[in-house]
Amino acid sequence: MNFKTMMQSSPARAIELFARLADTSDGAVKTRERLFAELKAELEIHTSLEEQHLFPILRKNAETKHLVADAVRDNKELRAKLAELEAAPKNDQAFSEKLADLQKAFRQHARDEKKEMLPAVQRALSDEQVQDVTEKMEAGHAEAEQAKQDEVEQRRAKARQEREEAQFLARQAELRTQQAAAAEREREAGEQRARADAQRVIDVALEPVAAAARAAEGVAHLPTLMPGADAHRRAQAQATTLTNMFMWPWIGAMQGMPQPAMSTAARGPSGMEEVIPLGEEVLEVGKRTENRGTVRVHRFVVETPVERQVTLQSEKVVVERRRPVSDKVTGEILTEVTVEVVETEEVPTVSKRLRLREEVVVRTERSQRVETVRETVRRDEVEIEQAGRKRGNRQLRGVTTAH
Repeated sequence: MNFKTMMQSSPARAIELFARLADTSDGAVKTRERLFAELKAELEIHTSLEEQHLFPILRKNAETKHLVADAVRDNKELRAKLAELEAAPKNDQAFSEKLADLQKAFRQHARDEKKEMLPAVQRALSDEQVQDVTEKMEAGHAEAEQAKQDEVEQRRAKARQEREEAQFLARQAELRTQQAAAAEREREAGEQRARADAQRVIDVALEPVAAAARAAEGVAHLPTLMPGADAHRRAQAQATTLTNMFMWPWIGAMQGMPQPAMSTAARGPSGMEEVIPLGEEVLEVGKRTENRGTVRVHRFVVETPVERQVTLQSEKVVVERRRPVSDKVTGEILTEVTVEVVETEEVPTVSKRLRLREEVVVRTERSQRVETVRETVRRDEVEIEQAGRKRGNRQLRGVTTAH
């Protein structure tokens, strides 16, 4: 890219941004803010590169020295109008008016550069000086473009990271909520099982009490069958003995009191029963969900240098003398004529685009396993000893109860 093309490319991009901004409505605030940011960056790059690389060499030349003051004044005016436009509300009619004012000033600045500065630079500076300024300004443009691309990538990466972190935190919160709900259901189920076990223990404990009450009631009716005071006293003694035999062990066990040792009482009249409950523990295995750790997948950016080869073309002006085919004059001669031919040369331009390389899927997989739980349970057993019979005869007679 030569000096003239480079100096005209930046105003062309700015003019395009001016047109796109002018087409926006007062309600398109976000669009205006984005386009204005691009326009401001383009104008600042253009003016800064001129002041940094072009103006210092123009000040050293007597023919172009006077152009620098006017150009610096135009740049200050552009910056002032940019500041006014940036401070103006983007949804107000005043924004459009200030934008038109800035566009008018920039067009005048671009015309002055094209008509005055570019011809003066080409006349006053050597080819080496012009090429040096061109290369420096191109490098500045490339650095500015790269900085803008890096900033855009950083904003996108930050937005993606924030979005991914928010999704991760939401999933963790949902998982904790599910775990808390499962733990609450497990706790309620445990409480229900405990209440049911307690109720069964109470029912079993009250059965001897009810049996003793029925036995005492049956003994109390014996006086009607046994005449005399001695019979009445024997009936009361038997009722008291039966009551003590059935009541004390269970009342003492329920109150946490030591049970007094009692001798085996004689059985009552024929047909009475003594009920000894036999209990056992039943192993019940439940499940609960526990957090065994967190897996976090973090994406980050790595930079890898790459190389590409590109074929470039260049055009150079060749001046040669040759004999005319005919000596007949076909145009004006004997007058001053200046012919300008532009030499061109292709230079590599670098741009990057994004493409999807691969995807990383993060999910959970559920598996099942069978685990053996070992525990010790207790149960009641009885030992039967009968006087006058051989030892070891401890079999119980099965009783079938009809419902």
